[in-house]
Amino acid sequence: MDEQKRLILAVVLSVLVLVGYQAFFVKPPEPGSLPQEVQTQGEVQSKDQGSAPAVSEYTAKTDASPEAVEVQKTNYRTLVVSTPLYNISVSEAGAVVQSFELKNYSQTNEKDSPLKQLVPQGLGQGIFSLDLEGRSIPGLKNAVYAADTDATEINVSQGEKTLEFVFETLQGIIVKKIFTFRADSYLIDCDIVFQNGSDTPLNDAVEISIPGIYNKEVEDRSKFAFEGPSAFVSNEYTEIKPDDIEEKNTYTGKIGWAGYSERYFFTALMPKTKEGGVPADAKLFLTYANDKVVNHYIRKMEPLDKGRQSVYSFAVYMGPKSHKVLSKYDNNLKEAVNFGFFNVIAKPLLIGMNFIHDLIPNYGVAIILLTVIIKLVFWPLGTKSYKSMNEMKKIQPLMMELREKYKDDKQRMNQEVMGLYKTYKVNPASGCLPMLVQMPIFFALYRMLYQAIELRHAPFLGWITDLAAPERLFHFNFSIPFMDAPYGIPVLTLLMGASFLLQQKMTPTGGDPMQAKMMMLMPLIMTVLFINFPAGLVLYMVVNNIISMGQQYYIQKKLA
Repeated sequence: MDEQKRLILAVVLSVLVLVGYQAFFVKPPEPGSLPQEVQTQGEVQSKDQGSAPAVSEYTAKTDASPEAVEVQKTNYRTLVVSTPLYNISVSEAGAVVQSFELKNYSQTNEKDSPLKQLVPQGLGQGIFSLDLEGRSIPGLKNAVYAADTDATEINVSQGEKTLEFVFETLQGIIVKKIFTFRADSYLIDCDIVFQNGSDTPLNDAVEISIPGIYNKEVEDRSKFAFEGPSAFVSNEYTEIKPDDIEEKNTYTGKIGWAGYSERYFFTALMPKTKEGGVPADAKLFLTYANDKVVNHYIRKMEPLDKGRQSVYSFAVYMGPKSHKVLSKYDNNLKEAVNFGFFNVIAKPLLIGMNFIHDLIPNYGVAIILLTVIIKLVFWPLGTKSYKSMNEMKKIQPLMMELREKYKDDKQRMNQEVMGLYKTYKVNPASGCLPMLVQMPIFFALYRMLYQAIELRHAPFLGWITDLAAPERLFHFNFSIPFMDAPYGIPVLTLLMGASFLLQQKMTPTGGDPMQAKMMMLMPLIMTVLFINFPAGLVLYMVVNNIISMGQQYYIQKKLA
């Protein structure tokens, strides 16, 4: 196979990998997984009564009547806590998170867009509901707690604020969910306290639920960047496709965190550990029905005798899936930023892009400079490839003569062509191999640029106001074939297609007419393929092609 056929194969493979990445390159899940439109984080840590966190005194009302409990179940409030980073609503019904709005992120890039909401509609029960696996505390699943404040709107502009929610059973068992909100952090502490005032020891397992919506729309998005349950189990990042839950719904191990990943955002429940400690053994149990995924984090309790107290401590994270943000925390949450098969390459590229952005605060410029740096690193390989192409171009007339002379004898023609390569000391593979060496970098960049939250709603220049969305100059009120709404002129994509076309004209075709026709179709195929891709990705391709053409032109002139 000559150099040009190998080049075609390389381009086709690029397209196939780009489109079918999730199906062929993402590692199958091991233990651990999480729901979809939800995200949670935390870890359970059992403590004895002496080491329990300071909680307000609460005496069990052993004379409470069933009627009083029923009245409590029908009267509850929703408390709204506002910090500089988010607005969170916690209901006394279950002490669950019913709403979570991110103040620094909007739903869309339109003016007056509402804030990004991390609790999808249709969940009903909210996020982080509490129960015991063996249902040892009757009514806990649907419990109505009492908050330790009369206020329903709380502002945490600085420092921190603790809210305590208390539920009491007729048997004298008291359950508390204690949330600590901080003004400068997306992390929320969540301590769960059990006080056994009954005559029966408690011997069960803590169960915290993290539900999410996984419908057809989310499933389609997940083909390019995973969305759904994820977890960090036994020191390994794990993604679980909801469609696989029927075959395997239980995962066990040392669970560092369990949550739900969107393309750009993340919710997780993370058990707290002592400094330098490892997470306790736990279990994840998942269910998926009617477009709803529920992940249950389950941790065995230590037996709790009458008159004793135990505390299980978690941290909850709801926020951007940003490596820069998550790296600020002294935990393994940053592992949620995962680029699959090419993670080891893509993550350093993300860090490099953010470093450039810190110096020049424009992500479009950062992408351009990152592309230039990568091309400089691979400049010697590119030079070798273009020298080989130039040598191929010199012997192209001889190859055309051989193809014409032996057109009826393919075997003889191939023998003569190989002899020609040997005579002129031309190695067709020497032009293709440097490209293959660089492919992992290209794929890693594709994946990184597609998933980087930094590009979400990030402007570049002029009409390009969102590097994470397809760019359109003008908006038309009619549809265009192969184009997703909004409809308009994809300027960057057309420039990319034109650059591919110019590259093809600069590249020898080996004298094969059929091969030449195929190569001329590639710019059109790539243009159609990229027409709905994020502007950041297309910008990278345009800059990469322009630099490649400049290098190729320079080598051809030098060797002419």
